[in-house]
Amino acid sequence: MIKYDYMIIGSGLFGSVFAYEATRRGYSCMIIDKRKHIGGNVYCDNKDGINVHMYGAHIFHTENEKVWKYMNQFAKFNNYINTPMANYKKELYNLPFNMNTFNKMWGVITPKEAAKKIKGQCAIIHNTPQNLEEQAISLVGTDIYEKLIKGYTEKQWGRKCRELPAFIIQRLPVRYTYDNNYYRDRYQGIPIGGYTNIINKLLRKCELNLNINFNDDQSYYKKMAKKLVYTGPIDEYFSYEFGPLEYRGLTFKTKKFNIENYQGVAVMNFTDYDVPYTRIIEHKHFEFGTQPVTYVTKEYPVSWKLGDEAYYPINDKKNQELYKKYYELSTTEKNVIFGGRLAEYKYYDMDEVIERALNVIKREFG
Repeated sequence: MIKYDYMIIGSGLFGSVFAYEATRRGYSCMIIDKRKHIGGNVYCDNKDGINVHMYGAHIFHTENEKVWKYMNQFAKFNNYINTPMANYKKELYNLPFNMNTFNKMWGVITPKEAAKKIKGQCAIIHNTPQNLEEQAISLVGTDIYEKLIKGYTEKQWGRKCRELPAFIIQRLPVRYTYDNNYYRDRYQGIPIGGYTNIINKLLRKCELNLNINFNDDQSYYKKMAKKLVYTGPIDEYFSYEFGPLEYRGLTFKTKKFNIENYQGVAVMNFTDYDVPYTRIIEHKHFEFGTQPVTYVTKEYPVSWKLGDEAYYPINDKKNQELYKKYYELSTTEKNVIFGGRLAEYKYYDMDEVIERALNVIKREFG
């Protein structure tokens, strides 16, 4: 029954990059994806000329020149720089935390004034931080924590900050310059035309099958290829032998407005706990759109249950120990490559997924 060299489960960035490199070398590939579209979470749907990021904002940024050049084979990138805003009870603050933030918060002008203010507020934490709240205050003080971190974080994780481990927020960008560039990476931008066009190019020589869950009949699909590339949930692959890994879920609600400009920025975070969503994304601003209409998406964190789309791994001790069991089990599988955020139970930025895929390809093909 073998018809393909590689059976690739999932058409997100990891699976698509692998497929492209394999077919470029003359190997045959079949792609299976349980969703009705390609691209995984980077999928964009074009509406009225606006590329809507259907699974939240995907802003490409990297310090890795190799990855940047690799992606530029498939699309031209614009010069979009992420400069999100934080909305706390209709008070607007620049992100990341920088002199514009501090000036709005306290009226300070100089870096010395801002540093003194933060240092004074941090002083209430005397010992090693024992939870996220203490960790955040030790880094940025009480005012920024209360207005710009606490509510957002508690919505995001569904738990009080005092109940969350300190390591989640070990580092916070604090800049004593008037610089609203969220990322420090040298290479940044949005692919002109959206991410779906990139995925189409990566998969153009593959056979593609959508709306199919590989795990419903693993033995059948395994017989069709010499080797398997699996990017789905690792616990599902092993039929939840040790129990399910846990995630935080998301719900997206997108609405069209017959106006040119809804909020004036691509990403606005809502840091007040009483606002149920964490951010609003206005997609046209990613590509400097001038369309007479606009699309905005409200992003709601939700509790996750088995069968839901998995977004953020719960990287606590219990889940990391559980993942280690699945990882050890995966090393016993013959002719199976596990890769990507779900198969490795790890939150990856896009450039990290691509780098990981290219490293696997190098080991596979030399």
